[in-house]
Amino acid sequence: MRIVLLVSLFLVVKLIAACEYRIFSSSLETSTASSVVTASFDYQYKNGLTISIKRGENVIQTIMTADNLGSSADPVETGKSVQFSGLGRAVAISLEVDDSDYTEFKVTREMQKGEYARDCLMFESGVHWYGGPQMKTSQYWPIESQNFTNEAYVTKEKESMAVTERYWLNSKGVYIYVKPEAPLFISQVPNQVLCLTAKKESPYNTDSRFFVFEYVIGVAKDPKEAHLKAVKNHLGLPTGIPDQTMVQYPIWSTWAKYLRDINEDVVKEFAKTIKEKGFDNSQLEIDDLWEVCYGSLRIDKNKFNNMASLVNTLKTDATYGVKRVTLWIHPFINVGCEPEYSYAKKMGYFVQNSTGGILTKWWNTPKSDDWASYIDFTKPAAANWFIERLTALKEEGTFDSFKFDAGETSWAPANPILQGDKSLHPGKLTTDYINTLLTRPPLNNIVEVRSVQGNQKMDIFVRMIDKDSFWDYRNGLPTLVTTLLQMNMNGYPFVLPDMIGGNGYPGSEVTKTLFIRWMQANIFMPAMQYSFPPWDYDPSDGSDTETNTLAVAANALHYQYAEDIKTAMEKAVSDGYPVNPPIWWIDPTDQMALACGDQFLLGEKILVAPVLEKDATTRNIYLPKGTWQDGNTPAKSYTGPRNLTAYAAPLNVLPYFIKTD
Repeated sequence: MRIVLLVSLFLVVKLIAACEYRIFSSSLETSTASSVVTASFDYQYKNGLTISIKRGENVIQTIMTADNLGSSADPVETGKSVQFSGLGRAVAISLEVDDSDYTEFKVTREMQKGEYARDCLMFESGVHWYGGPQMKTSQYWPIESQNFTNEAYVTKEKESMAVTERYWLNSKGVYIYVKPEAPLFISQVPNQVLCLTAKKESPYNTDSRFFVFEYVIGVAKDPKEAHLKAVKNHLGLPTGIPDQTMVQYPIWSTWAKYLRDINEDVVKEFAKTIKEKGFDNSQLEIDDLWEVCYGSLRIDKNKFNNMASLVNTLKTDATYGVKRVTLWIHPFINVGCEPEYSYAKKMGYFVQNSTGGILTKWWNTPKSDDWASYIDFTKPAAANWFIERLTALKEEGTFDSFKFDAGETSWAPANPILQGDKSLHPGKLTTDYINTLLTRPPLNNIVEVRSVQGNQKMDIFVRMIDKDSFWDYRNGLPTLVTTLLQMNMNGYPFVLPDMIGGNGYPGSEVTKTLFIRWMQANIFMPAMQYSFPPWDYDPSDGSDTETNTLAVAANALHYQYAEDIKTAMEKAVSDGYPVNPPIWWIDPTDQMALACGDQFLLGEKILVAPVLEKDATTRNIYLPKGTWQDGNTPAKSYTGPRNLTAYAAPLNVLPYFIKTD
């Protein structure tokens, strides 16, 4: 049902010095209203401006600012906008969209270096929040319990913030989208407030004197409708869907199992065993340290004497059964990797800082005297050179595509000086890196990337950050679900989950139970990716093959629903829908669903409730409205909304349900 909105602007100015109130009001009427959306403003000298968004008499979002405009800040109305000004500062609020089902306001400040603006979104009791950055140790969902202190909102290795869209949505149907030109910092007090601060400080470009802090406030009848408007008006829709072979069949990577100890024999043995154990293989990814030196993009002949022959054998010999072969790529060149490093340095292809320095660190420069440089993708010549070398590499090895790692701005030297619009620095480095991979041959929709900013239109997979092999929110199994939701609700619906079981880094452990529960949770996500093989968790003498058997069944179930995944992907392209939305997508007014962060949907018909707790053999499940057929016991159906208490989920069971009405 469409709700007609009456939009009014009420501006209340409290003049402390004069000990009186002045009221300025106006209204913009669309038609006879069944619901009223109001933006009201209350300015108090030295306390700032308060923006209240109301639906009828109910406040659905409060924003408190730190603006000091003096004791005589008169509001001035011009058409559909109002401006408060004083002491050389001004805040303008305008009505941008006034439709029957959607309202949008814009808040704008024109500022100069040395000034700052801080606008704080107040967290009301019972109101939940979604969106925000990808996180490593606190990827909660909803996100109101996260904690930040003056965090520059750019892609960075800290907390693995590889996805940092400037978008926050609440459960009342209000969203905030901050324009990319603003030098944005965020602070959050858990369950109380999220503050958005604009200031001209590092890591943002500080050359220019002036800058603009602009954001929009979108209001719709519920969070689902608000999100769809945000995708359409600001985030953007993908232009196509990723390669479907990657959806249907599992991806296998050498990384977690072998790390850097790879060569031709290792790869062939891995592929052979995958086949022998009964698994399909959409593509085999040859990961870290296949090249002569980091950044050379030249194959190490001591490890892979004839890569083209190896790739051909893997793809044509029935012993291996590999459909495609891909290669791991990064945007760095290590010092001493010659002649590539010296050539790129001579040509000016590296990111430079304000003093001309080009040295930086990344995870493959571990020693104190190890250094590297980051290719500057904001320079067309550097980007073209990178792609030319990739083209030659692909032709030499006859690879099908590539996996691209890194891309975050923090790997660059401090205070980078980039090309193009300075107001978009340093985020433009990430955006241009990804755009380089999308717009030039020899690449295709088999590509995967991990860092993005403003790249929602792409038709490829975005991989989750490396997951750790834990049972908790230290980047462990529960965050497989919450990261899936975070990425989908930031406009990236084509999510490639990281390795099943996590990466097994020091301090963590991939156990049989963790591996199986991780694998189950992954089944109804867009793709399944292995590195640690299932058979490693069964006795080597073959006396028990439970893990391997369950993995074969999991892959078969994923394949069974591959067409549903494709349909959901096509809906993302046509309408901006998430592929894996939160369960409130079924009913965005359901308070239980709005608070749920350990279940998810595939499209709008399949609800998944994976077991995420160590040693658990039951779990509580919430079903929103509708009729839900039990995926494990098709004869059983439940009518929601309903709680299922202690649903039986032994190690061989993934709870999932199919909506039949």
